[in-house]
Amino acid sequence: MKVRVVRNILEANDRIAEQNREMFDQNQLFVMNLMSSPGAGKTSLLERTIDHLKDRLRIGVIEGDIQSSFDAERIAQKGVQVIQINTQGACHLDGNMIREAVTQLDMTDLDLLVVENVGNLVCPAEFKVGEDMKIMILSVPEGDDKPLKYPLMFTLSKALLINKIDLLPYVDCNIERIREAASRLSPGIAIFEVSCRTGEGLEAWYDWLERRVKSLN
Repeated sequence: MKVRVVRNILEANDRIAEQNREMFDQNQLFVMNLMSSPGAGKTSLLERTIDHLKDRLRIGVIEGDIQSSFDAERIAQKGVQVIQINTQGACHLDGNMIREAVTQLDMTDLDLLVVENVGNLVCPAEFKVGEDMKIMILSVPEGDDKPLKYPLMFTLSKALLINKIDLLPYVDCNIERIREAASRLSPGIAIFEVSCRTGEGLEAWYDWLERRVKSLN
């Protein structure tokens, strides 16, 4: 009986996510679900990406956190549309939360909507929100064993950003081990080695993302 309840929750969420998908398609809006553990660098990546692409893409952001609006306040300083969702304890965003949040955005004035999910390596991967693709960030201080310990998030992601490579001399992390495991879980996954602090490696990410968004039109 417990398994059936969980399945019903996921099925109901899938239906709402599909309705979101139809709404985004009607507005020709590309949606990216950005996932990682807490502190891996999601908001820093968004700040860099907005700075680089804001003259070529109209970008909006939905920020998901259990509490607080710190990240949304940082993004708002970039001059883009941003909405904060506080989940009040839930470890992920879901389709219904996104459906309510987008009513506060002008979707006709956006090319790219980024959903920055709650920091967690498990739950965000299980709940669709109507996105075109899932993206994840893994920072090198987290270690090179995460693809094998938390495979679902890597399996579902179209791109993996390995962040904080400027810290490699100080941590025990084998990037090739991450690359090999992620590629086995998601064949064809795009992998970028970056530092959101120094900007190293981000040009390739900007180009890849811009091409994906513009391919929608």
